[in-house]
Amino acid sequence: MNQEETLKNVVRERYAKIAEQGKAENASSCCGATTPSNKVYNIMMDDYTGTEGYLEDADLGLGCGLPTQFAHIQKGDTVIDLGSGAGNDCFVARHETGSEGKVIGIDFTPAMINKARQNAEKLGYNNVEFREGDIDEMPVNDEVADVVVSNCVLNLVPNKEKVIKEIFRVLKPRGHFSISDIVLVGDLPEALRQDAEMYAGCVAGAIQKADYLSYIEQAGFRGILVQKEKIIVIPEDILEKYLSKEEIIAFQNGDTGIFSITVFAQKPGEKGTEDRINHENLQSGGCLPNSGCC
Repeated sequence: MNQEETLKNVVRERYAKIAEQGKAENASSCCGATTPSNKVYNIMMDDYTGTEGYLEDADLGLGCGLPTQFAHIQKGDTVIDLGSGAGNDCFVARHETGSEGKVIGIDFTPAMINKARQNAEKLGYNNVEFREGDIDEMPVNDEVADVVVSNCVLNLVPNKEKVIKEIFRVLKPRGHFSISDIVLVGDLPEALRQDAEMYAGCVAGAIQKADYLSYIEQAGFRGILVQKEKIIVIPEDILEKYLSKEEIIAFQNGDTGIFSITVFAQKPGEKGTEDRINHENLQSGGCLPNSGCC
């Protein structure tokens, strides 16, 4: 078994267990995968309370942003959610796209797919479906989606560049994505980077922010915007599992930063055709130089 498959199995097994955990336990750890912290609650996740379409039973506390809030989903859109878990972002997206649209959730953990389908049945939604599969090889045809969203999932996939190319493939011309993810500025301590639990916890699998944005540009996307960014602080009682006191101090006072970012980008279309959204209304906390940001 190669390294990619080994990492995928680690994540799959861990998230099968997470599907049965409560939101409080998940949210007090790193994406639900590491030992819960007694010091800080909601290390990564944003609060969905008050978000229209939100279903508490579908919220396992695993996200690191609110990508649907920035996704500019329109009535009748087809939306794909990558790493859909118990269906939380799918149901929020369904509120935006309406009964005339369609939402497809993709997840490679059978327990998550089952949980999401049960939630959809409780809501009576017949235009939200969940497909089991890898997001680096989506069970979706070319140019199907108007919008792709994802919440703290790409960092869990070993080949992130392949996932971004897949997003480009499944989007229609002029379609776009809004994705929340974990990225790095600087290098993690080796003990964190090599630990399988920290990988499943969305930390060890994160790549450099500059590389992440570069992959998006290289895939052919334009109008790349960092819509939101926030720093992620790992509590000491989690770090103590991996680092000595001296190493913790060095890490906390060093140049390494762990960030949650929400990124928007658009797939080009034919010249002369109009964009589906008004770029002037996009919220932005930054922009990749020379990317054609509006």
